[in-house]
Amino acid sequence: MAHGKKDVKKIVLAYSGGLDTSVILKWLQNNYGAEVICFTADLGQDDELEGLEEKCLKTGGSKLYIRDLREEFLTDFVYPTMRAGAVYEREYLLGTSFARPLIAKHLVEIADAEGADAIAHGCTGKGNDQVRFEVTAMALNPKLKVIAPWREWDLKSREDCIAYAEEFGVPVTSTLKSIYSRDRNLFHISHEGGPLENPWLEPEEAMFKLSVSPENAPDQPEYVEVEFESGTPVAVNGERLAPVALYEKLNAFGAKHGVGRIDMVENRLVGMKSHGVYETPGGTIVHKAHQALESITLDKHTVHYKDILAVKYAELVYNGLWYGRLREALDAFVNVTQENVTGTVRVKLYKGNVIIVGRKSPTSLYREDYASFGEENVYDQRDAEGFIQLFGLPMKVEALLDIDGGGASRYRQPDYTKFKRD
Repeated sequence: MAHGKKDVKKIVLAYSGGLDTSVILKWLQNNYGAEVICFTADLGQDDELEGLEEKCLKTGGSKLYIRDLREEFLTDFVYPTMRAGAVYEREYLLGTSFARPLIAKHLVEIADAEGADAIAHGCTGKGNDQVRFEVTAMALNPKLKVIAPWREWDLKSREDCIAYAEEFGVPVTSTLKSIYSRDRNLFHISHEGGPLENPWLEPEEAMFKLSVSPENAPDQPEYVEVEFESGTPVAVNGERLAPVALYEKLNAFGAKHGVGRIDMVENRLVGMKSHGVYETPGGTIVHKAHQALESITLDKHTVHYKDILAVKYAELVYNGLWYGRLREALDAFVNVTQENVTGTVRVKLYKGNVIIVGRKSPTSLYREDYASFGEENVYDQRDAEGFIQLFGLPMKVEALLDIDGGGASRYRQPDYTKFKRD
């Protein structure tokens, strides 16, 4: 046992029951000599949770916590991020990013309740997730030790893990290697690795798990109405639904029509680029519908400034800084902007597209009579002349100075030879 490991008596492990975390569970016992308690978060990942407790106990864990966090995930993490309009590097809707601080929060809670000295996770030393887990733990209980076996042990591959499992009698139900690394929850599924390590190759259709290809989607479009209250989706097609049921319904609509597939190369927090493919069917519908509703309920200045802050919000979430003052401060701003974002958006789903075809709100700022060319009570077209003179004044002054000084302005340098008479 390495120096310092003897100080750890009890560890709470983020546990999925797969090969990696099963091996980690045994490795922690072998190398730390500590009691290991396992925790599994149900985020709607559709993994088999049945039989997980038996597997944990057989591998040497002292107990297993399974918590259904699906509603908390949507209400406290997904909805605030979507209300902010946060999208990382133009495309990624942050499906994995905002799940990690929630899992880490419960890891810390269980560690506190159990009197544990440490928490452990199965994140590799190359990815973003290690940062998200550990920074969250630092924010919530900095006295807890965080153990990251992939940064400590000598195991280098899945084959090494299988050999370790066989050596120490770890029950591993499947040793078949998936060529992809995936993360799934109620909001999305991500795919990395395997053929995706070459960003020139088009992903094979067999890789996708949630959605049909746009080519195989129905030939007839489908209309869906999403109702929002203060920026939060509350109903689909007139049916008021709890968060989990609402997302399940929108996921089904989106998946059926091939909506929400994203293929992107992103910049990881740790410095390298990675190529990933995401499927976010319901989230894509909500994101686009929410934008459409904001277009009629927010004033110009608020929309434009909110777009600026959305980039920062996405960066914070991606980088694992959920539990920070700045995210809280941005939420305060977002909450004010969302007070009037109430109404209904109608979308047309067709062959991978979410097409906005209608929006209405009791707090809409769009007035047909004001926008009309014939209405003069609110908007007098003669006022435009003075506005244009003032709006363009800086450019006019610069051009006048240029012309007075040299006969030409920066953007207009006439060739007077063209005007010579023969």
